Amino acid sequence: MSEYGFGGMIEKLKKSPKKIVFTEGTDPRILEAASRLLAGNFLTPILLGDPKEIHEAAADSGFRVDGAPIIDPKNYDRFDDMVDLFCELRKSKGVTPDQAKEILKGSNYFGTMLVKMGVADALLGGATYSTADTVRPALQLIKTKPGNSIVSSCFILVRDAATGDREVIAMGDCAINIKPTEDDLVEIAGETAECSKIFGVDPRVAFLSYSTLGSGKGEDVDKMRNAAAKAKAKYPDLPIDGELQFDAAVSPRVAKTKCPDSKVAGHANVFIFPDINAGNIGYKIAQRLGNFAAYGPILLGLNAPINDLSRGCNGNEVYSMAIITAALACD
Repeated sequence: MSEYGFGGMIEKLKKSPKKIVFTEGTDPRILEAASRLLAGNFLTPILLGDPKEIHEAAADSGFRVDGAPIIDPKNYDRFDDMVDLFCELRKSKGVTPDQAKEILKGSNYFGTMLVKMGVADALLGGATYSTADTVRPALQLIKTKPGNSIVSSCFILVRDAATGDREVIAMGDCAINIKPTEDDLVEIAGETAECSKIFGVDPRVAFLSYSTLGSGKGEDVDKMRNAAAKAKAKYPDLPIDGELQFDAAVSPRVAKTKCPDSKVAGHANVFIFPDINAGNIGYKIAQRLGNFAAYGPILLGLNAPINDLSRGCNGNEVYSMAIITAALACD
């Protein structure tokens, strides 16, 4: 992808090696991705599970994972330290050591604690469980970055252009926050724009609506207009405008008619949606009808990169998301 995305990310990872933990070590899709990562020699996959079962699953699937660290949650030499730290992190909830041991039987919690303890730099999970089961331990143990109040998400969409170049856009929040507030949208915009940069995007942010700079009325219009104004104040060096209709955001011809003085309209490449309905529908329309490849959801706002896989993912998608997740740990 030239400067956009994976080539640049891989070069980053070669210069700053990272370790990523996969919570589902026997899944064939995980094993395929781990095998490719080991062959590339720029990112270390850590597989969770019983070593014998993982090697048998790899052999059955035809993948080689020799050299990948394998950690068995049932036989981990630092498990007592993990339990102690877990109880400390959850002391406000009164979690006891026995309760911690039971919770840490779950690979999602165990893997997240490996990141918290510095054993791994990032985590990728969810090939067999829900987004909530990835986000919950991340919120409880990794927590949000200083200055952030929410975890959000974005999708990065990539399409080959007729010129031979690649078109790369970012959309948020399409997976986590159902009805974000104005302040939530400001945070989502900043995080989505920052994430887009690892794909080589020079972000120009549009807060989307059914109205363009006052052409329509309503509470939802006010929310997007106010959020855009707050975002401009918070990120003065980031090109931001809104509220904008999608056509005004992407079409120079429409922008010239509807908002000729805007420095974003007609050229936006980071799109902030008013709610999860619009965001989820919007990115899937782009993916299915616009022939964009969609990467995500990429979780944003956490103290360490934790990402979720679709249960319908394939090995190539796991491989791509592993690179993206680890690259986020380089910054």
